[in-house]
Order: sequence, then structure tokens, then C-alpha cells
Amino acid sequence: MAYTLTVNGKKTQPIDVPGDMPLLWVLRDVLDLKGTKFGCGIGACGACTVHVGGRAVRGCQAPISRVTADVKTIECLSPDGAHPLQKAWMEVDVPQCGYCQAGQLMSAAALLASKPKPTDKDIDDAMSGNVCRCGTYLRIREAIHLAANGGKR
Repeated sequence: MAYTLTVNGKKTQPIDVPGDMPLLWVLRDVLDLKGTKFGCGIGACGACTVHVGGRAVRGCQAPISRVTADVKTIECLSPDGAHPLQKAWMEVDVPQCGYCQAGQLMSAAALLASKPKPTDKDIDDAMSGNVCRCGTYLRIREAIHLAANGGKR
């Protein structure tokens, strides 16, 4: 079956893939959007987080047949790194290996869209499904607060 999506604000050509193909593989292998990462394949690590209809969704667990809303990937957060979260990430020196960062940033962006001034608990709850093997969780929380405060400490 052919599926048409709106990804990062652009309508795709019909995509002829099986309905059970995960959105992650459609993005990476069919649409050549490599920013969304494969981590665990079972929705537990958060590396594949994208927005579907404004909500943070694990791309590895979302079959294309069930994707009925606009999709946003890390590529549309800000191509030049000017998004407040990206700036805060760099200022606080969050990334180490960097593998989880696309998923972390997309989860954080969904959080700030729903709660512009999150508490520590809000952040911990929203980010609990994103694993960082380097253990930068405290810096991630600090960067989210920094972005929420307009870059002011």
C-alpha cells in the first residue's frame, strides 16, 4: 500500500511500503532522513523519538499505517543549531558521544511545547524514556531549564 506523509512541513510522494514498517525505517531508509537514530528497536531507549501530531513518539514502534498526523524530525528543529534547546545543549555541554541527542532534543522540545516552564519533576517524567549511556541526565535537565528561561541562567 502507498502512504503519503507530511514530514517536516513537506508532503511526501506516495511511499509504497508494508503497513507494518516502522516510521523510523521509512524516515531513514526511504526518505533519507538520517538524524533520527535506531537504538534498541523496542521503544525503550528513545533514540528514535520524533513528533507525530506534536507528540513525542518512538519511531521504531510506530507502524507507518498508523501515522495519520504531521511528522517532525530532528532535521526540522533547526538546521543551523539556532533552536533554544540546541543552544542550551551546547552551552551546558550536554553531548558526549551524541548518539542519543536527537531523541533527547525531540523529547525536550515536545515537553517545552506542552509545558513552557517545566519543573524538575516535569522534566524527569518527560525525559524518563530517553536513555543516555554517557549519563548526562543532570546536564540535560539544566539545558532544558536554560532553554525554558530564554537562555538566561
